[in-house]
Amino acid sequence: MADLICWNCGRGTGIEDKVMRSDNCPHCMSALRCCRGCRFFDPTQRFQCREWRSIDGPIAIKEKANFCDYFQVRQAFHSHGKKADPIEAKDQKKKRFDDLFKD
Repeated sequence: MADLICWNCGRGTGIEDKVMRSDNCPHCMSALRCCRGCRFFDPTQRFQCREWRSIDGPIAIKEKANFCDYFQVRQAFHSHGKKADPIEAKDQKKKRFDDLFKD
């Protein structure tokens, strides 16, 4: 089974099925059924949405839960056996970068 990853903190949410409007990340409490968690969210598009031709108007706060009919969860999952720790990954990237400049 796969575990939905939060759009905000990058950690597993424990949700494996449909995302409901009331669902929040258990770690950072961010709303999961919001523009930022949608597969159509695109900051380069009008209204920051690839479905902008279909929607009535912009949704002002992209991080809050909403009732958009076009919402589809962004495909950000990881398998249960390989949970990524975003802090550890960041530290590893920084170490690799720093290693480039060592004598």
